[in-house]
Amino acid sequence: MALRETSLRPPPPWLIRWEILAVFAVSLGASALNAILHLIGSLLAPQPLAGQQALLVGSLAVNNWLDLTLQIASIAETLAPVFLVLYLMARSGEPPSVIGLDGTEPVRDGVRGSVLAAVIGGAGLGLYLVAFHLGVSLNVVPESLPNVWWRDPILLLNAIQNGLLEETLVIGYLLLRLDQLGWRPGTAIVVAALLRGSYHLYQGLGGFTGNFVMGLIFGVLYRRWGRIMPMVIAHSLIDAVTFIGYAYLHGKVSWLP
Repeated sequence: MALRETSLRPPPPWLIRWEILAVFAVSLGASALNAILHLIGSLLAPQPLAGQQALLVGSLAVNNWLDLTLQIASIAETLAPVFLVLYLMARSGEPPSVIGLDGTEPVRDGVRGSVLAAVIGGAGLGLYLVAFHLGVSLNVVPESLPNVWWRDPILLLNAIQNGLLEETLVIGYLLLRLDQLGWRPGTAIVVAALLRGSYHLYQGLGGFTGNFVMGLIFGVLYRRWGRIMPMVIAHSLIDAVTFIGYAYLHGKVSWLP
């Protein structure tokens, strides 16, 4: 499906290029650079990758109330690039519905997102376990929060944050802008998938590969459906099951590192 047209003309190409650079320089592009540097550090470390840990959600303070406050602040700060992108789109006359970020199709989006989560989540877990046992992935620890009343809500909010941030920027916004620059759809999808994989490199080659494949699938489906909401739902569900499932299963099942 072609991206939806708007009543106003998009920014000129030179401004689109600067805009893309600015958006990702303060968000996932910077995360990609840090992930590459962390991977280099992990490869240079004396212990093998499987003997090192990559923590996704951890405590930010010793005091529980301060920890909760910092967790909420961190989530809000991480979502700032989403508001930036929506603001830049609004200045160009492009509402969130241009990329399918709305609630107009809740049932269809929910069904599609749930199916995607089940398929990609299951395959992703299998790929991670294989990569870990092959020694090309770090031991990814989804969470290490204290077992307090706010742990599960914070893990759920982190999952939703990840879904909104990555799918809005990497699928909706980036593919919209690359389309406006005249890029071929297939090339744009591959570039977006490479970006997605690159900011997961801190997890090792397994994290890169799994997220690259996920990016390809999401990109193709977005081109077909013209909506990012199924991807936001799928991503949020995958991360929610990963975070909360780990909290309850770690140490109780033998197959989980």
